Amino acid sequence: MPIIVVAAIIQDELGNYLCCKRAEHKQSAGKWEFPGGKPEPDEALEAALVREIKEELNVDVSVLRQFDRTITGEIDLVCFAAELTGEKPTTSTDHSELRWVPESELSKLDWAKPDLPALKKLLIPYC
Repeated sequence: MPIIVVAAIIQDELGNYLCCKRAEHKQSAGKWEFPGGKPEPDEALEAALVREIKEELNVDVSVLRQFDRTITGEIDLVCFAAELTGEKPTTSTDHSELRWVPESELSKLDWAKPDLPALKKLLIPYC
């Protein structure tokens, strides 16, 4: 049974996307991903995303809509389009680096495998 993970695709006012580099102590260390995490048992996916972003990045988001859901290996990644409701994050408890990346640069990062389907869907209009 795949492990459900939620992730936020967040754009800033300039159209850049929030990308997070997995910390050295994490599986797939050094790979880039959209931020998020695992829902608690019986927790709604949207609520899990809001909670995870608050825990990891200490910022608030509102969920706009589901963007993509793909099973890759043992991960069922549910990506949501989300927006910040306050300040931009500056630190993370789960990541070694945060970066706001323009669409044209997204494909140059070394992405974690579960994030690739959402990334490709995001880039389709621009390929």
